[in-house]
Amino acid sequence: MSDRPNHPYQRILLKLSGEALMGPEGFGIHMPTLVALAEAVGVVNSKGIQLAIVIGGGNIFRGLKGAAAGMDRATADYMGMLATMMNGMAIQDALEKVDVDTRLMTAITMRSVAESYIRGRALRHLEKGRVVIFGAGTGNPYFTTDTTAALRAAEIHAEVVLKGTKVDGIYDKDPVVHADAKRFETLSYMNVLERDLRVMDGTAITLCRENKLPILVFNMTDPTNIIRAAMGEEIGTLVHG
Repeated sequence: MSDRPNHPYQRILLKLSGEALMGPEGFGIHMPTLVALAEAVGVVNSKGIQLAIVIGGGNIFRGLKGAAAGMDRATADYMGMLATMMNGMAIQDALEKVDVDTRLMTAITMRSVAESYIRGRALRHLEKGRVVIFGAGTGNPYFTTDTTAALRAAEIHAEVVLKGTKVDGIYDKDPVVHADAKRFETLSYMNVLERDLRVMDGTAITLCRENKLPILVFNMTDPTNIIRAAMGEEIGTLVHG
């Protein structure tokens, strides 16, 4: 018998990479993909499930890549945070177009664009049925959006982190390169750290472990998988205690 929950979660944190918005393109935002994502999130919202989103910025600018090219790491990371805000604005716009009440919150003050992140305010938005998008990472360089997702999920008392990727779970080796790669159905936090499986960075995994936050890793290529994951269906790989 599976040890996964068989009922919808009440509050979830959805972590998306910036690449999830690219669709078949190699850069930027693919509008049909963005619309499909917004429609899937709208379905989850319509079921009364409280949903927060953390989005990366790798489709526009990746801080680590800029640092590797010689840019100051802190400067590169701040640029990456701004890229997450651009993606957050795009998601907010797409959600509003499908009649989903949405709030974009930022860890870096930019009053003309988004609300500054305040935990209590974020909780009130969620309780009122609004989708909350957390942009600009933690507001600090040297932290990834994976760590942001784990941190915000703990702060809002989410029951699970849904991590959307390009593959259908966590494998023992790269399934794109190795045809015999094995997909795990469940893993412990320590398994992920000890095997260096890199589904999220070590800080994020440790934060989730310390706060007993399960992580469901699933394929975002089909945005309707967001609905399946949010409804507790057995897809992807579940990382838990």
